[in-house]
Amino acid sequence: MKKVTIYTGSPCPYCDSAKALLKTKNVEIIEIDIWKDRNKAKEMLQRTNGARTIPQIFIGDHYVGGNDKLQEVNRSGELDKLLD
Repeated sequence: MKKVTIYTGSPCPYCDSAKALLKTKNVEIIEIDIWKDRNKAKEMLQRTNGARTIPQIFIGDHYVGGNDKLQEVNRSGELDKLLD
């Protein structure tokens, strides 16, 4: 199983939704709160080519996107393939 990195902030219902889905997959989640660490916010912008919304999700080195995209790849069955 690959590690999942998720850039979040709080409060953030979209982040909560993404984390809830990922927890059902029993994956290790590395959560980075960009509101607590401005350097991590810059890192997120670089890794996502400028995406400013949260959450931003990476599975291993694969950039998934935000919560909507995560939910979409889960519905299509692609998420399980990405996690393997």
